[in-house]
Amino acid sequence: MASLKMKRGLVLASSTVSFTVCFMIWMMFAVIGIPIKEQLGLNETQFGLLAATPVLTGALTRLPLGMLTDKFGGRIVLFLLMLSTVVPIYCLSLATEFWHFLSLGLAVGVAGGSFSVGIAYVAKWFEKGNQGFAMGIFGAGNAGAALTKLIAPAIVIAFGWQMVPTIYAVIMLVAAILFWFVSFEDKSHRIASNVTFRDQLKVLKDPNIWRYCQYYSFVFGGYVALALWMTKYYIGEYGFDLKTAALLAACFSLPGGLLRALGGWFSDKYGAHSVTWWVMWVCWICLFIMSYPQTEFIIKTVEGPKTFEIALSPTIFTILLFTVGVAMAFGKASVYKYISDEYPDNMGAVSGIVGLAGGLGGFVLPIMFGILMDLTAVRTSAFMLMFGITWVSLIWMYTIEVRKTPLMGRSDNEIKW
Repeated sequence: MASLKMKRGLVLASSTVSFTVCFMIWMMFAVIGIPIKEQLGLNETQFGLLAATPVLTGALTRLPLGMLTDKFGGRIVLFLLMLSTVVPIYCLSLATEFWHFLSLGLAVGVAGGSFSVGIAYVAKWFEKGNQGFAMGIFGAGNAGAALTKLIAPAIVIAFGWQMVPTIYAVIMLVAAILFWFVSFEDKSHRIASNVTFRDQLKVLKDPNIWRYCQYYSFVFGGYVALALWMTKYYIGEYGFDLKTAALLAACFSLPGGLLRALGGWFSDKYGAHSVTWWVMWVCWICLFIMSYPQTEFIIKTVEGPKTFEIALSPTIFTILLFTVGVAMAFGKASVYKYISDEYPDNMGAVSGIVGLAGGLGGFVLPIMFGILMDLTAVRTSAFMLMFGITWVSLIWMYTIEVRKTPLMGRSDNEIKW
């Protein structure tokens, strides 16, 4: 019989791998959406809708899936969720019309709901002092977005975009079977059988949850939106080919996933509040610089007119994007540290609510990026929007938290609210 330590390790490893596969598939349109856009002749707004459609379902299912996890356990819920997406993923390879892609994208998007299942499932296996780190390791499955950018372009170039969903359907099926055979269930982690779904939803009355929803809609919703948008941005702004653009975009997606574990460790050590506060400031500064569009202007000098240009080189832009990815990785971990500290007995429902808000951010933002691009013809308008959202989070956080708490030196558990 496996020891508790071994069970914890296998649950964490199998859940992280499964979530990585789910996130790969959830972000699939970041790559295959580009040839589909050309094939169907879509405008920027339509491309944004195409890329964001799977995110909508992933967002809307997070709350009910989180509640089901509290009720029936994460193992069975995650296994059935993964199986349910295999056929829709494969059918994408057969789609030919815009509405086909939107409809199947909604079905495939259920894979994104795996986060609220897995985060509650994993957290309950660990003691409070290590939950942030454990959830951070699980959340590193966000790196699936980077894996898609590394794997899918090569498949598209070699075999065409239709081969990507075919291969991904097989990967999802294999991952689901492996997860079932190496994971475990502990019935004591479930809520009492007499607790109804109505009882679980009472937590919505807590105003703190809506603040955490705002934070997560930026650090996760913004991460998803930029992960979907950056490949196309590099192609349009700097003229790179698909493979190079996807590789550079992975400089954002990869740290945004892998470093989430480190963000969880910092959150355990310094507290969720301190980490989240500095995350917002780092993003605010970087997004301000990234928002400035490429500009040419003429100054009349004593020697005649002189033309000057202000523009971010691909190298400087990628460094800033990488920094935002690192900050968002820390932020995703710190927001869930808030939740594990304050709602240990209702983790699935609360993580579902906050995850829903983050997923909706990931759905709405790419569409807004496309609308802004069509209206202004300025590609950096996406970063202008993100900059404004960061301002809202900073102001809200300062008003509610910063004026009342120290920034460093003691954990959130010691703070008297």
